[in-house]
Amino acid sequence: MRAGIETDPTHGAVVPPIYNSTNYTFAAFGEPREFDYTRSGNPTRALLGEAIADLEGGAGATIVATGMAAISLPILALLAPGDVVAYPHDCYGGTWRLFEQLAAKGHFRFEAVDFSDTDAATARVRELQPKLVWLETPSNPLLRITDIAPIADAAHEVNALVAVDNTFLTPLVQRPFELGADIVVHSVTKYLNGHSDVVQGATVAKTKEHHEQFIWWANVLGITASPVDAHSVLRGLRTLEVRVERHQRNAAQLAAALVDHPALSALHFPGLATHPGHEIAARQQHGFGAMLSFELRGGEEAARRFTERVRLFSLAESLGGTESLIAHPATMTHASMTPQAQAAAGITGGLIRVSVGIEPIDDLSLDLVGALDAVVPAEAGQSVY
Repeated sequence: MRAGIETDPTHGAVVPPIYNSTNYTFAAFGEPREFDYTRSGNPTRALLGEAIADLEGGAGATIVATGMAAISLPILALLAPGDVVAYPHDCYGGTWRLFEQLAAKGHFRFEAVDFSDTDAATARVRELQPKLVWLETPSNPLLRITDIAPIADAAHEVNALVAVDNTFLTPLVQRPFELGADIVVHSVTKYLNGHSDVVQGATVAKTKEHHEQFIWWANVLGITASPVDAHSVLRGLRTLEVRVERHQRNAAQLAAALVDHPALSALHFPGLATHPGHEIAARQQHGFGAMLSFELRGGEEAARRFTERVRLFSLAESLGGTESLIAHPATMTHASMTPQAQAAAGITGGLIRVSVGIEPIDDLSLDLVGALDAVVPAEAGQSVY
């Protein structure tokens, strides 16, 4: 990925410089240059936007301060009071919280849908006639798969737009625009940056019209990202392909090592042939990603003991960095959801989410399996999917 390489006209720098200036001079009275104020536009941030848009195959990408800002942007830019949004019942906890709070203020109407059931979901979309269909596939944290193309077809039949959160897979593994999406969002914090040292988001538009709206609204809302962070992400993108390849290989091997473990009642990884969404994932993805989750038979107490035993997986929020992480969704990433919403989504006290890093797989397997061995309940048995 050579975005910006050899573009410095002044000194011939191979790597593009950081344009950290707050403001830019006008060429003359009434003659602004391409950039005038960094909240509105910045050369470094623009270069990153071009790179991400090119990777996704979109018309443009608006680079914002956080992943939640990237999710908020199309909602605030495109919807009018009373508009309906169909969203996954098992989505990321931060997304659920945003939608719940906007609905509570009466701005929009949000309807939860189980998008893993394609026939029921397409029927529900036609019934709701929403302005926007929000998809997240694979889902966070249960790795459920949505068949994007038929959902997008149903949405377009009722003149709805389709937004896909592609954070878990990156454009190297899944191409939502080619499957019918109109908008793609990323928490750039995760795989695109890849080093757990930047918080950032991106909203990618399929059309120039929507891109211009997103750029305008990001400036109005004051949510654009800093040039220093944009430069760091550009550096991260240059290793994206090799990182994703290693992440995915490690995840597949780790999942295989866990299949028959007696501490687990369920294993969620789309790369397993027994996963309910495996066939769809194999068709619409170029790999199965590097996220997995599992249910511990001993419930929340087993989850607590497991986190105390593991050594090479940090107990932390976020995902997609080079380091391996574990999270307890019920008390971490999805803690903002009500108990009723967690139950509807299938998030239990025994659920553990794993972001598989790029460390040596033998070390990761030994550590994770050893920690699971310590929490095996008296009775064993497993549902693998």
